[in-house]
Amino acid sequence: MINRTLSIFISFLVFCSLSLAWNNPIRKPSGSDPFVVYTDGYYYLLTTTWSDVEISRSTTVESLETATKKVVYSTTTASHCCNFWAPEVHYLGDKWYIYYTAGESESLDGQRLHVLTGGASPWDDYTYTGQLTNEWAIDASVIRFNDYGNHLMFSCFHGVTYQSLCIQNLGSEFVSLTGDIYVISQPTESWEQVGTPVNEGPAALYFGGTTYISYSASYCWTSSYCLGLLAWDGSTTPTEASAWSKQDGCVFTSANGNYGTGHNAFFQSPDGSQTWIVYHATTSSSGACDDSRYTMIQLLGTDSDGSLNFGEPVAWTHTYSEPS
Repeated sequence: MINRTLSIFISFLVFCSLSLAWNNPIRKPSGSDPFVVYTDGYYYLLTTTWSDVEISRSTTVESLETATKKVVYSTTTASHCCNFWAPEVHYLGDKWYIYYTAGESESLDGQRLHVLTGGASPWDDYTYTGQLTNEWAIDASVIRFNDYGNHLMFSCFHGVTYQSLCIQNLGSEFVSLTGDIYVISQPTESWEQVGTPVNEGPAALYFGGTTYISYSASYCWTSSYCLGLLAWDGSTTPTEASAWSKQDGCVFTSANGNYGTGHNAFFQSPDGSQTWIVYHATTSSSGACDDSRYTMIQLLGTDSDGSLNFGEPVAWTHTYSEPS
């Protein structure tokens, strides 16, 4: 009888967890450049803090809003003490690594990519492992290719006039970059040039057998800041710009009072059946690049035939159940 009662109670808790409802935004303010991963029963959220690297976790999306933030790294070293941006946590080999941007206090000219090495869980302690780039670079993210290995993609000015997307091979120990830097996308289209030409915030998406890169286009101090999309042809090396086709126009842009929708990431639901998108936005119709931006999470859209369709940013009144 006791075992049966316990089984019923556990089933009730699972039902309650699955039926929890939540609304956006998930983090407001301090919700810029969000990254979410689900693993071992927890959702982990990282966002830009400007002063350190922080991570929070919870067993539901709903409770991410109030989850305690844990500082995993800060420093007074002048070369990378400040302007901490866009941290992301990735599992490679048998450890978790956090890739992030940081630089000097005086200006943003010293922004470089850095890496922290963690343990078997994203919640473990981290140690500073080193600087990854020797030139201006921001918004690091990992992209994986079956036949070409792991690469780091980021935003840079490597041999080009405007902020573009670059890719470089990630070393076997995952704490260094090897080989040449390749520019794979430049802001050549009019919808990528509002305010100033920009490509930044790349995020890998593996969907329907195709490898995509979503990225932020145009200047964040405009409402035209939006998501663009690249698709890899799968037949040639991904370090070549010609291997990537750019979709015409924004695939995700301002709507329902959310402006400057950009710098996103993707994560899978606990059972792997759903893809969710996390991104930042602002209520300012003129856009924003500051701490007023907030984190939004919503289900990635598809058309009736199952093909990719980002849809539009949902209203704050839209209610979601917990991911399946």
